[in-house]
Amino acid sequence: MSDTIKFPYFYRSVPSELHLCAAIVKLLKHFGWNWIGIVTCYEDNSLRAVQILKEGIEQNGGCIEFVEIFKRDSVRPTDFSQFYKRIHESSTSVIILYCSRDYVWNLFKNVGYVIITKKVWITTYEQDFASSYPLGWSVKNNTLAFTVANKNIPHFSKFVREVNPFLLPNDSYTWSWWMSLCDSQCPKSIRRTCITNETLVFKPPCDTKYLGSSYSVYNAVYTLAHALHDMITSGFGNDTMWSGESRFLDYLPWKLHHYLRNGHMKNGLDEELLFDENGDLTIGYDIINIVYLLNGMQRNEIVGSYNPYAPPGQDFTVDEKAIVWDSDFAETPPQSRCSSNCHPGYRRLPREGEPVCCYDCIPCAEGEVSNQINGDICWKCPEDQWPNQRRDACIPKVITFLSYEEPLGIALTSISIFFFLVTAFILGIFIYYRDTPLVRANNRDLSYILLISLMLCLLCSLIFIGHPNKVTCILRQTAFGITFAIALSSILTKTIIVVMAFHTTKPVSKIQKWMGSRVSVSVVLSCSLIQILLCVTWLLTAPPFPYLNMRSETGTILIECNEGSVVAFYCVLGYLGFLASISFIIAFLARNLPDSFNEAKYITFSMLVFCSVWISFIPTYLSTKGKNMVAVEIFAILASCAGLLGCIFIPKCYIILLKPDRNNRKYLTKTTRGNIQIHTTT
Repeated sequence: MSDTIKFPYFYRSVPSELHLCAAIVKLLKHFGWNWIGIVTCYEDNSLRAVQILKEGIEQNGGCIEFVEIFKRDSVRPTDFSQFYKRIHESSTSVIILYCSRDYVWNLFKNVGYVIITKKVWITTYEQDFASSYPLGWSVKNNTLAFTVANKNIPHFSKFVREVNPFLLPNDSYTWSWWMSLCDSQCPKSIRRTCITNETLVFKPPCDTKYLGSSYSVYNAVYTLAHALHDMITSGFGNDTMWSGESRFLDYLPWKLHHYLRNGHMKNGLDEELLFDENGDLTIGYDIINIVYLLNGMQRNEIVGSYNPYAPPGQDFTVDEKAIVWDSDFAETPPQSRCSSNCHPGYRRLPREGEPVCCYDCIPCAEGEVSNQINGDICWKCPEDQWPNQRRDACIPKVITFLSYEEPLGIALTSISIFFFLVTAFILGIFIYYRDTPLVRANNRDLSYILLISLMLCLLCSLIFIGHPNKVTCILRQTAFGITFAIALSSILTKTIIVVMAFHTTKPVSKIQKWMGSRVSVSVVLSCSLIQILLCVTWLLTAPPFPYLNMRSETGTILIECNEGSVVAFYCVLGYLGFLASISFIIAFLARNLPDSFNEAKYITFSMLVFCSVWISFIPTYLSTKGKNMVAVEIFAILASCAGLLGCIFIPKCYIILLKPDRNNRKYLTKTTRGNIQIHTTT
């Protein structure tokens, strides 16, 4: 009927059913009710409105569990019992009753829907709200009713008292209402003084505050009267009013249309009456909470309203605190959902073959969050953030690196300094006893170079600890690689000299010339130069750099040094392994030399320790994540340095400090059968 093309002269003094459906959807959305049952009647208006209502509910994420349709003349007792069974067995807690008053009166004439427990009823029919109810009824406070916004009509009470009953509709309900005005519970303003022997079993309401559609009829009469008045006073009556009744009626519709559409009218309450572009009066709905008191009285409280013509955000209001809910409800306000809300940190997983409102809540996956209630998806946090424990928000990742303040950093630093001091102490011993046969026999210059390079290696391990930056990342691997190459070159040279010394049969030979100090240093420099060239090439092509590793450990940003070129990194380590392998092979071949001068045996053990450490380092390093990778490399450096000190220099310090009687030429040469000379090269 709102189609102005088909019905250009149709006006409505009650809100459109479209507005009523929108109001119901807003009420459902306000309370979060998305699992709904609908009871309606077999009539065009109700069926059409229910279809609109279903579309609105589904568009707002709701679902319909059932729709019960009744016919006025075919409601049998068995149908009614089945209806009640369906209601009780349904899982929804909210049922919309969308019927005209006549249908509802016929449907619930024996027992009311208000006795059904744990169900919220939303009624939409235009009803006469009573002020009392029979005390024998077990009624429930479970009803919210939408009714056209009503007001107290001036002089309406007098009209009710004096109305001629023969002008009223001839039906039992109207006659019962007319007779109820004699009741002593009726307000004095409308109570009639009457004498009758008839007793009413059920007394209809006699309150006038919410008397059905009287207020809408009142506004309709006022608007029509104003339009007629404006039309007559505008001059229309002077030309045509008295020229004949037929002509007046012919021109009346389109003339009234002009004044109804454009007029500004007020009713007796000084309220402005306007029609919108569809011919609907610009009024809305009140939301009534029907409260049944223990003393048999009934309160009908306005708890909200809907005005479709109000600005957005102000069109719908509801006072939850003013609503009285029945004690049967487990929580207030009651909830009506097929599935419970999915809290932030979870997402909905629809159940196969069920409505969209029926779903399971599953937690967001690792690294994902959801900060919405009933969210359908979880999303990944930015790379520099990570979900909190509840997975409902992204928080900055913890920045981590191997620092000097943490226990692991303190332990590694302490061990490094300890071995550095031990190495320095051994170097001091060798310098102090530099002229003794044992120190001179072991090529003291190479011993000095080896000890100093080991001290530098131990200091290099400290560069691996602390906040990585561009300088420390470059120095870490290159400084360690070069200093360790010097140490291994010194060991290789010492091994070669020991072997050559025991294979020299003449006191002075060409081989002995290769055992001089300058030649030994030259060999060390040559072997170290290769490592230096590898490191320089590494730095020129793809140098190490600081890198924020956001994927190594969960919830952390690891500041580490990216090696730049993995090939160069393993070339540096491979060259160290090559030097160690050569030293090990040569020393192993010389292991049967006389015990009193068999340094090759000690070198063999030291290289065995060194190779074992670094062979186990590679798989451990590759399988470790985070700052533990740095700790593994530091441990490998410290372990290999400690192995070299323990296997090569500790035995000599033992003789120098605790067995000085062995630190003489006679002891060192007594088992060599004269084949070896104590070289005093400096």
